[in-house]
Amino acid sequence: MSSTAVRRTALAASAAALALLATACGGSSDDDSAAGDDKAKAEQSAPAGDAGESAPAGGVPTAAELEKVALVQADVKNGEVTTKVPAKDDVAKDQVSTDDAACLPIALAQSAVAQGEPAASVKRSWQGQTEAPSESKGPDGQDMIDVSVDKIMLNLASYPEGGAEKALKDLGAAADKCAGGFLATSGEDKMKIVKVAEGTAPEGGDEAVAVDLGVNVGKEAPGLMKLVVVRKGATLATFSAVNLSSMMTGAEFEVPAEVVDAQVAKLG
Repeated sequence: MSSTAVRRTALAASAAALALLATACGGSSDDDSAAGDDKAKAEQSAPAGDAGESAPAGGVPTAAELEKVALVQADVKNGEVTTKVPAKDDVAKDQVSTDDAACLPIALAQSAVAQGEPAASVKRSWQGQTEAPSESKGPDGQDMIDVSVDKIMLNLASYPEGGAEKALKDLGAAADKCAGGFLATSGEDKMKIVKVAEGTAPEGGDEAVAVDLGVNVGKEAPGLMKLVVVRKGATLATFSAVNLSSMMTGAEFEVPAEVVDAQVAKLG
């Protein structure tokens, strides 16, 4: 088998396993048409025109204003941004539950659902793939390619005075209380979280919380998921991230910094 054939085999395997990746991140991948991709890539990062909705007293961003600062294709060099999350991936707050109420903030973040009582919220998704020469060889000694697939579900939510700070504090408290795990339901999906630990929060924004989740995937080692929530003023940006390989093996991975940094930068 040629190295090209091996590469194609690896890519096909990654594509076949995306169902697991999407379920773990609260939804499935959106396969836009070529025309849709071209349109998305043509979107500009600069604020759009007047959406006919002004900010309420106190400067809390409206849904229209959040749309203007939410991630678009032009903001990232790699991967694909979906600006309209399909209905099947858009989990509602009342579709998320946990066996322990103290752990609900974690399940909401994992499902890309806004914490607390937001004034407005919008969603995005991003999916990217990288390839690198593998240290392993094929059965006939041929070169192999390691394919890494990442997916992020993103939620931007704005809050009345003090609401964003409280929502972030509640998430941090939930991570402490639920270290031993819990059962969660997100839409039609059920998940057993076996471990919750503090992660490495990114710089930028006014404050941030990061949480690592160990997920029962039916193997000896739990799969790994990551949550990053950044506050900028009255707005929270929640990133629910999974990596295909890490979901299957529990291996460490990094939340794509390009995506997090690009979104936080747009919040001002």
